[in-house]
Amino acid sequence: MTSHESVTAPDVPPTLGQRLRQARLARGLTQSALAESRFSKQYVSQLERDRLRPTVETLAWLAERLEVDPAYLATGVDGRERERVESVVARGEAALEAHDYAEAISLLASATSSLPPESASDLELRALLAESWARMYIGEMREALPLLARAREIVEDSAFSDVDRAEVLFRLGCCRYRLTSVATAMALFNEALDLAERSGIPCDRLRSRIFGWRSRCYRRQRDWEAAREDVERALELAEALDDPRATADAYFLGALVAERRGQWVAARSYAEQAKVLYEQVEDRANTGKLLTTLGGLTFLLGRPDESIPYFKQAFGVALEVGSDADAAQAVSSLAQVHLRTGQVELAEEQARHALELLAGRVDFIDEIGNAQLVLGRSLLEQGKLEEAEEKFRAAEESFGQLSSASHKAAAWTAQAELAVHRGDKEGAIHLYQRAVEALQDFRF
Repeated sequence: MTSHESVTAPDVPPTLGQRLRQARLARGLTQSALAESRFSKQYVSQLERDRLRPTVETLAWLAERLEVDPAYLATGVDGRERERVESVVARGEAALEAHDYAEAISLLASATSSLPPESASDLELRALLAESWARMYIGEMREALPLLARAREIVEDSAFSDVDRAEVLFRLGCCRYRLTSVATAMALFNEALDLAERSGIPCDRLRSRIFGWRSRCYRRQRDWEAAREDVERALELAEALDDPRATADAYFLGALVAERRGQWVAARSYAEQAKVLYEQVEDRANTGKLLTTLGGLTFLLGRPDESIPYFKQAFGVALEVGSDADAAQAVSSLAQVHLRTGQVELAEEQARHALELLAGRVDFIDEIGNAQLVLGRSLLEQGKLEEAEEKFRAAEESFGQLSSASHKAAAWTAQAELAVHRGDKEGAIHLYQRAVEALQDFRF
């Protein structure tokens, strides 16, 4: 059987007889020529008018004569075309797993367009979930959300399970978190977890991921105990699955929670365990992120000189994997080290570089604000007070988009330091008071 061009989904006739007629005309055959000596012209005519239904053997014979897939005549879906599409989707998922987001999007954006939607909803769902995840990681949340809205429509069909619905809600929650809608994200994670747990279907990997991402919400809300508990649940599920990547993710989150609680030794231990596991599964992108975290923890432990190589390695890995956002976080961390060690001109240069790399990344607004603070402080140390004030106000505006009192307090503290430099004691006291009031339940 020779190959043929598949009929695209919108052009697929709705009935077997109409598909048979279309395929016959495409081959340039009359009804008599198609029938040969096996059938009469009248029999073919009856088939094409949907007055008769062919047997499986007859359908296979007709499909071979017309050089089409029997499944196409029977259902309107070319089995070979479905296999091709499934292969494209699988390649897109593999690209996503390898953090090659551009390749994933390229493969998945119209992967299922050649199949009738009603017959390929499972493949469409896979493509939508993978493409939306890829777009989320490159900061295209506004493009990811409509894809997930479509996925949510698909899984409402009875053919899908509560676990499928939980998966979609989980990914919607991740996008909302990235857009700093923490309360909305928390509600979506809670709903996803409830669906997953009452589904009766084994889904520990999904549950581990939900716990992990929900811990981020608790961390943003400064509920350290709830964040710690969710990380422990995520880690327990991942270890039971013997899943190195999921276990690494949980350890990474554990490091971030411990760092925010001031438990720097424990945080470093978690980070080192995560790094080993990411290296084991050859996940270069997350290895680079861990290097930035380890550099920060090394600095907090009083070893600034030892922290710098970590940040430089992290920057190199980020460039290697093509992640400007990760590169920005590494160079922003370097800027903070140089600021605190008195190298203010170098800190200014690096903070500006970080901001260039983060331009337009609304999902990294906290890191943008941090870089603006470092830039402002480096300008303040150089006596450039007007420029410093501009950067501090920009940081306050950035942090205003976060539901985080500690971030806002950091901007007010920086502005208070500027007021001190200007001799404005009253203004400085007012700003310090605002910061203290915001942090009254925050552990220094």
